[in-house]
Amino acid sequence: MRLVDPDGQQLGIKPLPEALTIARSLDLDLVEVAPNANPPVCRIMDYGKFKFDEAQRAKESRRKTVHVGIKEMKYRPKIGPGDFDTKTRQVGKFLDEGHKVKVTIMFRGREVYHPELGKRILDRIAEKTEGVAKVESEARLDGRNMVMVLAPTSGQAGSSFQGQGGGPRRRH
Repeated sequence: MRLVDPDGQQLGIKPLPEALTIARSLDLDLVEVAPNANPPVCRIMDYGKFKFDEAQRAKESRRKTVHVGIKEMKYRPKIGPGDFDTKTRQVGKFLDEGHKVKVTIMFRGREVYHPELGKRILDRIAEKTEGVAKVESEARLDGRNMVMVLAPTSGQAGSSFQGQGGGPRRRH
């Protein structure tokens, strides 16, 4: 079998008993890394340390993955300007974090006969989030709700959405 030492240097082709003696003298393990090669390739290494490092790398790569969720914000056709600004600011915050946002207009009673009111609100939201979001699915009526999905523009996570108004408001 072809033997590789812990530093990655080729030790040449050695019989199995000799390879095992070399590994034991270094107080390490003999690990077969390419069994299908001709001759098979074995490496002298600390197998426990190797498994630990591999697990750490896998854990690190899982931590770096970004989980894109879908958030939902619900509006009503008769929403006031203050509530509209607050909810739209929150939508911008979700988009900055890299989430998709499902914007829903909930109709009650006879409001459903005036879908243009809901469409107008959704158009205003799309206009306010124009820099940080693109409309992924256009506004459509779904029973008593009108739904539109916004997705963050590519690579915009943390692009700081600037909606209407500043921070918290106080009433006197």
